[in-house]
Amino acid sequence: MLDLVDSHCHLDDDSFAPDREAVIRRAREAGVRQQVIPAIRAADWPRVHDLCEQVSGLFPAYGLHPMYLADHRPEHLDRLGEFLDAHPAVAVGECGLDFYVPGLDVQAQEHYLSGQFVIALSLGLPVIVHARRALDRVLWHIRRNPGLRGVVHSFSGSEQQARQLTDLGFVLGLGGPLTYPRANRLRRLARELPMSALLLETDAPDQPLAGFQGQRNEPARVLTVAMELAAVRGEPAEVIAATTSATARSLFSLPPPGS
Repeated sequence: MLDLVDSHCHLDDDSFAPDREAVIRRAREAGVRQQVIPAIRAADWPRVHDLCEQVSGLFPAYGLHPMYLADHRPEHLDRLGEFLDAHPAVAVGECGLDFYVPGLDVQAQEHYLSGQFVIALSLGLPVIVHARRALDRVLWHIRRNPGLRGVVHSFSGSEQQARQLTDLGFVLGLGGPLTYPRANRLRRLARELPMSALLLETDAPDQPLAGFQGQRNEPARVLTVAMELAAVRGEPAEVIAATTSATARSLFSLPPPGS
């Protein structure tokens, strides 16, 4: 069995409420021994904390997602720092910028992003970054915060942007989009970038894999992502699993699985 880490999974989502235990069991049966659970709103932080306290192998991150501006308040940045002081986490996030969804205030997005970057640096934590149609601006913010580290999840940018991120010490999350045969640019990047620059993820319940369109995604399917990456790179799945899991454990300071 492969040893896998799902580096981005919203297991606290309400869609998992009816069968969350079964979802976790299927993940473990597929070799997914550890999962990072990023919270996206202040109201969700306690729920993510409680879930990760209750289930071995789940690790929390707390942040303010750019798509949920209507739920955020300026004081939430102060609350985030306080919450992280009282509730240790493996990362700050999910944070980021989204220039794809119409009507999201760019200035407000950047305010929350820069504030979360400052918090992450002050606590020595990595960041989990959402960047949709906004990678150049995200890169600008990263450069303004030397020493920041983290992952751009569901990476969908160019080779130049990928190289810039990896040069700055960031890694790239790959999930469901990689499994689509027409994702030529992403598949080429996955083949050409160093394995040490890549993480596996599902973004469950979102971003279903090819063949599962319209269905709820779940963390067990990170195994399929690993197998697809192995096929794209022409490398053994065991190497893919070992390398990406080691990178995830290093970035997020995860303990050895089962400890």
